[in-house]
Amino acid sequence: MPENEPKEPWEYSLYIPNDLRAVTVCRRTLRLVLTVHGLIGVVDTAELLATELVSNAVRHTKGPAALRVRWSAGVLRIGAWDADPEPPEPPRELEQLADAEEGRGLALVRACADLWGWQPLARNGNRGKYVWCEVSAVA
Repeated sequence: MPENEPKEPWEYSLYIPNDLRAVTVCRRTLRLVLTVHGLIGVVDTAELLATELVSNAVRHTKGPAALRVRWSAGVLRIGAWDADPEPPEPPRELEQLADAEEGRGLALVRACADLWGWQPLARNGNRGKYVWCEVSAVA
């Protein structure tokens, strides 16, 4: 493990309103978090992944959302929670999306992340889903 990688696990959550401006807030916050934890090598990929996940949560649902970032054992997990329990649309192949105006988000996530998935969530009578991806930060 490189010297600057954190050894202890950590996690951050940023709760956001249903507002497209929140995507920029999440992206900039993520860059700051990763930089202070010495993970500058994954910042660009992590920003792309978080932007796609949070953008989907804000654009395709009506309620609040959240960005969650977790580091543990050389793996960065980035996820977006939203209040809509419906599963995300399955990603299409990137080749099919060359001229598409929409629908590239999860295809990019699938192409750039080591692993991705989603799970339904229910807490205190509220339902929603959590869409996540993982990136290995081990050199």
